[in-house]
Amino acid sequence: MPTPRDMTLDELRLALAPRIAPNAAFDGWSDRALAMAAAEAGVPAPRAKLCFPKGAPEMIDAWFDSLDRDMAAAFPLERVEAMKIRERIRALVLYRLEAMRPNREALRRALAILAQPQNLPLAARLAWRAADRMWRIGGDRANDFNHYTKRAILTGVYGSTALVFLDDDSHDLAQTRAFLDRRIDEVMRFEKAKAQWRGNRDRLPSLSRFLGRLRYPAV
Repeated sequence: MPTPRDMTLDELRLALAPRIAPNAAFDGWSDRALAMAAAEAGVPAPRAKLCFPKGAPEMIDAWFDSLDRDMAAAFPLERVEAMKIRERIRALVLYRLEAMRPNREALRRALAILAQPQNLPLAARLAWRAADRMWRIGGDRANDFNHYTKRAILTGVYGSTALVFLDDDSHDLAQTRAFLDRRIDEVMRFEKAKAQWRGNRDRLPSLSRFLGRLRYPAV
């Protein structure tokens, strides 16, 4: 692996992102937090700043990206295949939250920045990206309408759980875990009801078949 001084800007961005978050808890997602991360990595601050020309939003984007990369490494195919779908999604959501646990204040500051009107499109993109990557790591290969509904539902589940996580002082994040389990239960009940509705719909009389029989009666 190249040293930080020999890295390209893209490589350096990934190397700096995890180092910025601990400093952002105290100094915000600022040039000061970036400069401290650069000093830790042995990189001149001006060069580090080239990695994030748009400032805080790009730093947050890179941090979330680094979390996703670590998550993918922690869930190789053989681990994922040994789990049921529900267990996969639960484990992935909890992994991501646990990874941010030492930097909850940095996350709180990041969400405040993403909630600003000019950053709402980025916030939506990052939320969708997180859900998409969790599903892909979890083995989902759907490319039909389910591709979008699964990610939309997981975006809501993950987002609401993250808000509980921010203020959870219970032992081992018990409140967060219980909330996540309830949300997943709700989704599973919805999916079960939807499947039953589809099955019942298939058994309903077909108006088109009925009209066809009127026009072409069986002989």
